[in-house]
Amino acid sequence: MSSKASEVNFDGLVGPTHNYAGLAYGNVASMKHALTPANPRAAVLEGLEKMKLLTDLGVAQGVFPPHERPHMESLRRLGFDGSDSRILAQAAKDAPALLAACYSASAMWVANAATVSPSADSSDGLVHFTPANLISLFHRSIETRFTQRMLETVFSDPTAFVHHPPLPSTDQFSDEGAANHVRLCRYHHERGIELFVYGKKALEDSRQGLEAFPQRQTYEASSAIARLHKLEPRGTVFALQNPLAIEAGVFHNDVISVGNQEVLLFHSQAFSDSQCVPDELKQKFWECCGTELILIEVGPGQVSLEEAVETYLFNSQLVTLPDGGMCLIAPRECMENVNTKAFLESLVADSTNPITTVHYVSIRQSMKNGGGPACLRLRVVLTDKERALSHQGIYLTPNLYQDLKDWACRQYRDRLLPEDLADSRLVDENRAALDELTQILQLGSLYDFQKI
Repeated sequence: MSSKASEVNFDGLVGPTHNYAGLAYGNVASMKHALTPANPRAAVLEGLEKMKLLTDLGVAQGVFPPHERPHMESLRRLGFDGSDSRILAQAAKDAPALLAACYSASAMWVANAATVSPSADSSDGLVHFTPANLISLFHRSIETRFTQRMLETVFSDPTAFVHHPPLPSTDQFSDEGAANHVRLCRYHHERGIELFVYGKKALEDSRQGLEAFPQRQTYEASSAIARLHKLEPRGTVFALQNPLAIEAGVFHNDVISVGNQEVLLFHSQAFSDSQCVPDELKQKFWECCGTELILIEVGPGQVSLEEAVETYLFNSQLVTLPDGGMCLIAPRECMENVNTKAFLESLVADSTNPITTVHYVSIRQSMKNGGGPACLRLRVVLTDKERALSHQGIYLTPNLYQDLKDWACRQYRDRLLPEDLADSRLVDENRAALDELTQILQLGSLYDFQKI
C-alpha cells in the first residue's frame, strides 16, 4: 500500500428536478420551505462553484451524478401503470404527496449515501463501502439501489475496494450513512479512529415514538457497519446523540459536529454524555495515533442549538490544505449571523488550533431544502494507488468544471413549482440531461432508462 493518501470530497450534483416538497420531517429548513418555487439551475451551479473552490484550494474533488427522478419504478410498484405520462397524470391526481416523494432530489446530499472506511483502518487493508438504507423516510429509501450501483461503478477494482450490501431494511438497522460518522487521524494514510453517532438503541429503547422528531440512526446499524468494515474495537467510538439536539432539528450528527484529521469541532450539546464521549475520543486517539486530539467545543453561550441549525455552522466542510493548515468551508448564513460570525473570527485567530481560514459559500438552494456544504459531499480517503484504480472521469478538473457548467445551463430549468411535477416533459428533460452527463463523466449506461 502506498504511504501517501488524501481525502477526496465527492459531491453529489443537484438533479434537474430539484424542488421543495418538505418531505423530511425533523429537518427544520425542509419543512419551512415546503412548496415554494425552486431553481434547479441555480442549485447545481451553486454546488459546482463550491466544488471549484475546493479544487482551487488544492483539495481533491470528485463528482457523483444525480439519481434519475421521478423514480418510476416505485410508482409502478405502488400500483400505477401504463406509460410514463399516464403514471404521472394518475399520481398527480390520486397521490400528489407520493409523486412528490418519487421526485425528490435529496440524493444530492451524498453525505447520506454510504459509510466509508479507508484501508488504513480496516484489518484487511481494503476500502470498505456500505450504502445507507435510509429507511426512516420513503423518499430517501429509494436512493439505495442506485447508490450501490454508482459506488460499484466508480470503485470497481476488487483488489482495493469492498462493497457491502445495505443493512436489513428494518427500523432496528436504520442507517443514514456518513452524516453520522466521523474519521479522526493524524495523517490520512495512517490508522485512525472512527466515531459513530446514533440516536437510539432500537432493540433496547422503550421510548421509541415518544419524541417529536425521529431518531434516524441506530446503534445496531453503526455497530454492524464497524464489524463489516473490519474495524478494531480500540479504533471505534459509539456515541449517543443528545435528544435535545434532535428535538432542535439536528437530524444528523453532521449538523452539530465536524471533524478532520486531529480536530473535532462540536457543540457542547451534541452528545448525550457530554463528558465521557470527548474523554473516550481523546484516550483512543492518543493510543492509536500517539498524539493529542484537538477538541474545539462550542457552548450554547457562543452559539445556541437553534443558531447551529439555522446557520448550519457545523455542517461546514473542514479540510486540510496543501500547506498543512485547515480551512472551513462554511455556509454564507454563518457570516450573516452575529454569533456564528464572531465565533468563526475567534476560531481562525486562535493559534492553538490548525484552522487558519474560513471561506463562505452561497448554496441557498440546498440550504432552503435542509442541506449545507458538508451534506453535499461524501469523504473517501484513498491512497495514490487506490485513486488510480477508481474511475477517473469523475475527478473535477478545470475542463470538467466548464463542461458541467455548460451542461447545466443548457439542460436545467430555472424555475420549478410543485405543479410542474405532473409535466411529462420534465421526465424527458431529466433523462436527456442524465444521458449527456454519463457521456461527460464517461460512466457508460448507468441509469435504468439507458439499458432499455
